[in-house]
Formats: sequence, structure tokens, C-alpha cells
Amino acid sequence: MKRFISLLLALVMVLSLAACAQPTQTPPPAEEKPAEEKPAEEKPAEEKPAEEAFEGVIAIVTNTLSQNEEEYRSAEMMVQRYGEDKIMHVLWPDNFMTEQEQMISTIAKIGSNPDVKGLVINQAVPGTNAAVDKLLETRDDIFISYCTPQENPPDVAERADLILNPDELKMGDNIPVQAKKLGAETLVHYSFPRHMSIVMLAARRQLMIDKCEEIGLEFYDATAPDPTSDVGVPGAQQFILEDVPKLVERFGKDTAFFSTNCAMQTPLIKATVDEGAIYPQPCCPSPYHGYPSALGIESTGYSVDAMANVISETAKALKEKGVLGRFSTWPVPVAMMNTVASTEYIIEWINGNVGDELDVDVLEDKMSEYAELTVTSSPYTEEGLEIPHFRLVIMDFLTYGEEHILD
Repeated sequence: MKRFISLLLALVMVLSLAACAQPTQTPPPAEEKPAEEKPAEEKPAEEKPAEEAFEGVIAIVTNTLSQNEEEYRSAEMMVQRYGEDKIMHVLWPDNFMTEQEQMISTIAKIGSNPDVKGLVINQAVPGTNAAVDKLLETRDDIFISYCTPQENPPDVAERADLILNPDELKMGDNIPVQAKKLGAETLVHYSFPRHMSIVMLAARRQLMIDKCEEIGLEFYDATAPDPTSDVGVPGAQQFILEDVPKLVERFGKDTAFFSTNCAMQTPLIKATVDEGAIYPQPCCPSPYHGYPSALGIESTGYSVDAMANVISETAKALKEKGVLGRFSTWPVPVAMMNTVASTEYIIEWINGNVGDELDVDVLEDKMSEYAELTVTSSPYTEEGLEIPHFRLVIMDFLTYGEEHILD
């Protein structure tokens, strides 16, 4: 079933540990101790488990709640929808970069369960390939989906049947264009050397520079502390809170801010709102990423109604601050959509409704069903070579306006 692809790609697409660490508040919540299996404690979806929707079990591996809440909650949604006997929610260790053996053990345990028919890994952090290799030594009958992989695309493609990732390079064009639509004259790009050593993030930055020059925006490179350095997440967040006002004083309120790091999104939104500046999107676009914690909005779930309420409350808060129309994001949390669409696609595979070759139409239907808008994808390509089951996703922006405020 596995596709073994021999591609000579020079590009190493590695997103990063810190780019995807998503604390839920400022300062970040205390780290949780990872567990091999995590039952759903706070069930956000208002759905009843389906009866015998498919045979067997689907395992979903996510980061812990303190690392990325959306990924964690998306697995909970699937547990709530299909039941704990059908969905196994498993956690990566918090410090996965130094706990590779535990990652291998986690995936090996999943593979040892003969009832497991599908595996969704969100995120496919560094070390995922080695862990999956251990599983493949004894199992070749499990459908494997990688979400937001952080290892070399050809290597990922050899192991996974489905790969989903936001189209980071397309964002290199889209973010400056959106910033200008929101009224920006300058675009500030916060990052740090470790991130800029990552080929994909560096390539996106260069595309942003080129697009800014093309459309008449000034591009400003701002170096922030690395949250994995001695200053930690609190130090990096404090830097953002102090630096944004200085840059607004320098460049004016028509300055748009973007950061490559998730831990910086909450303070970046807060400081940008306070200064009346512009914010085109979080690094991981979503209505939940940074906005609720920055604006003091209580997030009460991830159902369609709950999401609409969060968007409405965000728009109200921005209106009160006088910055409505200067902030935007993507209309749905892509990290959650990837888990849901992967799980639903695997169910179609288990039930024999799709074959081993990826059915892109069915996949996009699953994504669109979750998003309640049309979602399309394109294959990962480099220098004319294409990986058809590696799908890149891009969406239009949701710009917060009066129309989003519910009565």
C-alpha cells in the first residue's frame, strides 16, 4: 500500500518545534506530562458517537494541550464523534526533540494493536519518520496521514499515504498583499536565526520581501529572541510586547506585523491592537490562534456555532478598540481541519469507498465539509517533480468586520 518514491528534491521543508508551539494564554500554561493515551476530558463537539461507522480503530497522535491546543482538541472532536472505542487519542512527549525513543515506543504500541487500521499524526514533528519506520517493520496495512510534516518531503512521502500542509510559500505572496489591503505601508517580519535556518521559512521570507517590493510595501526584518533559548517563552513574549510600540512609533500605525513563532502570536496581537496597527494573520492561521487569549475572549468549544461565536466576539473586541478592518486570519483552524479531514478520509478507505491511490476530490470534500466553504489543494512540487499525495492548502482571508458581529 505504501508509495515508495524516489525524488531528487533539494528543498528540505522543516517547519519547527517553536513555530507550532501554541500556548493558550500569556504567560503560557504549565506543561503537561505526556501520556501514551489521553481520554477526551473536555469534549468540545456536540455530537453523539456514530454506531459502527467503520470497523477497527483509528489512532490520532497530537501534541499535548500546552504545545498546540487546536491539534489536541481536534482529536477530542473525533473521539466525541465516534467514541473512545473507535478513536485512540495518543500524545507526543512535550520535549519530542530530545525524546525520540519515547516517540518510537508510542507508535510501536499503536502498531501492536491489530484493530488499528488508520493513523493520523498531527503534527508530524521531527522524529516521526523514525517512529513510523518501526511500525512499518511489522505493519503495512495501516493508512497513515501526516499533518504539517517537519521532515524532508521525499522521505515523508515514502511513509505516508496522505500528507496535509498549509501552503507556506503561497503565504509569502498572500500575506504582504493582505497587509496592503488592510492599509499597511510597512510589513514587520519577526523571527530568529534558528527559524531562518529552515529552508521553507527562509524561502517564504524572501518571497515576502520580493512581493513587498513589487506592491510598494516597506519590509522590515525584526529579530526576536528564540523562545527555546535561555529567555524562554516568557522572555520572547515580553520582547514582543515592548518592541511593537517602538516600531509603531518609528513607522506609524499603518504597520503590519507577522511572526514565524506561535508563542509570539498572543502578545503580538495584543500589542498590535493596543497600538492601533495591522495584523494580517497568525503564523498558523485560525480564528482561535492568539486572538481569544490576546483579547480576553472565552473560547467555549470548536463546533460550528462556537467558532462563529469566537469570530463574533473577536470582531466586537476589535471594534471596541477601534481597529476593526485591520485584523484578519483564515476562516477556520487549518490544524483542526487537517485532523478531521484525515480521519474522515481514512474511514472512507476502511469502508472501501476509496482505494490506495489518493482520491483528491473525496479529500477536498471532507475539508470543505468541515470548513463549510470550498477548500482546494495542490500537490507539492519542486523543480517540476510532483508528490500527488502531499497536498498544500491555501484559503482566502477572513477580515474582521461589522458583518461578523452576531446580534
